[in-house]
Amino acid sequence: MTSAPDAHPRDRLRRELRLRDGTLLVVSGVIGSGIFLTPGIIADELPHPGAILLVWLLGGVLSLAGALANAELGAMYPRAGGDYVYLREAFHPLVGFLVGWLSFFVIYAGTVATLSAGFAEALDVFVPVGETGQRLLALGLLWAVSGLNYVGVRWGVLANNLTATLKVGALVAFAALGILLGSGSAEHLQPVVRGFSELSPLAFGLALSPVLFSYLGWNSTIYVASELRKPGRNLPWSLFLGVALCTGIYLLVNVAYLYALPVESMRTVPNAGDAAARALFGAGSGALVGAFVLVSILGTLNATVLVGARIAYAMALDGLFFRGVDRAHPRFRTPSAAIGVQALTASAILLVLGTFERALYYTTFAILLATIADVAALYRLRRTQPRRPRPYRAWGYPWVPALYIVACAVVAGILVWGQPEECLYGLGLLALGLPFYAVFRRRAVS
Repeated sequence: MTSAPDAHPRDRLRRELRLRDGTLLVVSGVIGSGIFLTPGIIADELPHPGAILLVWLLGGVLSLAGALANAELGAMYPRAGGDYVYLREAFHPLVGFLVGWLSFFVIYAGTVATLSAGFAEALDVFVPVGETGQRLLALGLLWAVSGLNYVGVRWGVLANNLTATLKVGALVAFAALGILLGSGSAEHLQPVVRGFSELSPLAFGLALSPVLFSYLGWNSTIYVASELRKPGRNLPWSLFLGVALCTGIYLLVNVAYLYALPVESMRTVPNAGDAAARALFGAGSGALVGAFVLVSILGTLNATVLVGARIAYAMALDGLFFRGVDRAHPRFRTPSAAIGVQALTASAILLVLGTFERALYYTTFAILLATIADVAALYRLRRTQPRRPRPYRAWGYPWVPALYIVACAVVAGILVWGQPEECLYGLGLLALGLPFYAVFRRRAVS
């Protein structure tokens, strides 16, 4: 097996992450607020137990299809920045820049804002602080987590490994004990198949949007590839193991939710984990699950802050971002300036969008555009660079990546139809990148 090429010559980040770190980064990036806060939205769109389980399974399959393509790309280019690097190499620096711009300013900064808002809304159940208090709390939280990642990648990774392990163990225990010992009913899981024809494609597409948001983070490892040991082996395996583990947990937890609550009841709850725990184990358990939700969101927020800053850092290394953002802290060896820019951007998004659900649709639409583009890069690079070393080759090429592109394009179209305002925010920020690219490019070549 050919060794992977080195990181960017100006990259000053250390290769110190192992396979376990990469896998748990995927797990923590994926399993956050979505599994608790989106099931009510999904049940409202798809009031059918079998359809709910199917849409969660489909989200996992689509994420795995994307992971297969990204595994090949990441092993070819084990550098910071992920899809920005692949699209720059496959098509043109402008294409890479626009997707990197979208990924940083919309997907990752947007997710930091979404998770911070979700944490504040979940905490309001315990300590009512009102709408203004929630926004202030969310702002304080995102800056605190950014500060943790500023002072060292090992601190961020240790916190991630701990929270990821805790959340996996807690979710499996909750689902297993709820199904075996809880006060639920298997009748809530019916019908499994009957009645599918009554569901509209638009409803299914809108339900798939929060599901895909809940799988956001399946490609976390590609953005920290320049800090991963043996990336030709560890990067693909971290993606596959992480996606498989998350899909299994999501299905198990949704079975527990449906065992605890009839679908009609799920449609009215903002936090399915809390409602299911109360139904299964009594009123006292709701507080325990609520506390776990807060810890889980914190873990995912930490992983998102860690990953997202590497995109701006990688673009700045090529001179395609604001001056100084390519700076690595001389002591902590972290992309310190990029972390600060990400925190400022997430703060602005939080103040504009305000609520969890609006930020969710805004972020998911951008995810679809960016991942469609980077999977398309796989086809281009197979033709233009056939001799480049590929430590891993995508299974199922060309059909499996094509399935991912088609499915994501359909969901993106449905989102434009059903949530046009939030999608326009994302497209507007993408267009805003064009004049900035002209400025950055002129400066880089001068």
